[in-house]
Amino acid sequence: MDLFEYQGKQFFANYDIPVSAGSAETTVDGAVTAADKVGYPVVVKAQVQVGGRGKAGGIKLANNADECREHASNILGMDIKGHTVEVVWIERASDISEEYYASFTLDRSAKKHLGMLSAEGGVEIEVVAVENPDAIAKIWIDPVDGLTEQVARDWVAAAKLNPLATEGAVDILVKLYNAYVNGDADLAEINPLILTPTNKVHALDAKVSLDNNAGFRHEWDEYEATQERDDREQQAFEADLQYVGLEGSVGIIANGAGLAMSTLDVVNQAGGSPANFLDVGGGADAKKFIKALTIIDNDPRVRSIFINIFGGITRGEEVANGIVAALGEIDLKSPIVIRLDGTNADEGRAILEPHLNEKLQMAPTMLEAARVAVSLASN
Repeated sequence: MDLFEYQGKQFFANYDIPVSAGSAETTVDGAVTAADKVGYPVVVKAQVQVGGRGKAGGIKLANNADECREHASNILGMDIKGHTVEVVWIERASDISEEYYASFTLDRSAKKHLGMLSAEGGVEIEVVAVENPDAIAKIWIDPVDGLTEQVARDWVAAAKLNPLATEGAVDILVKLYNAYVNGDADLAEINPLILTPTNKVHALDAKVSLDNNAGFRHEWDEYEATQERDDREQQAFEADLQYVGLEGSVGIIANGAGLAMSTLDVVNQAGGSPANFLDVGGGADAKKFIKALTIIDNDPRVRSIFINIFGGITRGEEVANGIVAALGEIDLKSPIVIRLDGTNADEGRAILEPHLNEKLQMAPTMLEAARVAVSLASN
């Protein structure tokens, strides 16, 4: 779950990370009222979950109410890389001496948390990584050990931050790690982390991605309500399906995230393009297949559907019965190709056999099924 900047700052504030005072507003009048309250000068910032806001004209400095009204009027409703601005964040402008970068995420290969810190903030970290990789100081943190103040202090020194920023940066890095771990985030990023002329350090921006699987431990309803989803993703969310919309023509249904990702790769390998990622999970019954097939078949991009199931705890005959029941309730526009393997796969294939026709085909392997699905999508 990706948060907007203002939500990320609210998230940081819960962990005592210093952020600029501000207010999220959806109207021009609200923006001006908020600016009057915060105190000028203010920055009017478009809230979209995409980079390049500044270059698109989505971040403007306002020195008075008239300027704030003008900027809010221009920014609200603006299109930034396909994202419509519905909220602006009105923030007290900060005096900046230096800009840094700090973040925590998970390094799955190392099975540790990865911290990145750089004295070159304010630009995309990918650019720094390419143009000056030595400017990024990295540490790997064992979750059992956590981040100590001394490790953070050594890290700040390795990143060559201004010595005047050391104490403030160490304090924020320890708090940021705490927010990342205890807040169940996949990513907690500050870019820029700024040093002011009075040698204060605080977060001027916030980029936070939360782990949806940890939602039961938190009150995230407010964040969930503002998530940007297209119609397909909203339907899948309401149906409790793990779904990501893509731009291809082969609809994908698989059981398990790993298998679903492999299925996308195999469709690409076969020369096609996936229309989605959809994981029905284990124990998928007829009701779940009906929801999955309906969402995918209603996608105008989809020309064929590839159902790729490997039975583990879920038995093959249960999957087959679910698919047959689903086909009996919905009138599909797109042809389906099924690959069924694993536990009781023979029994499942036997159940499907009498229902096979031009609209419902079966293939013995994942690659063969992908080739058939790609061929059908191109017809």
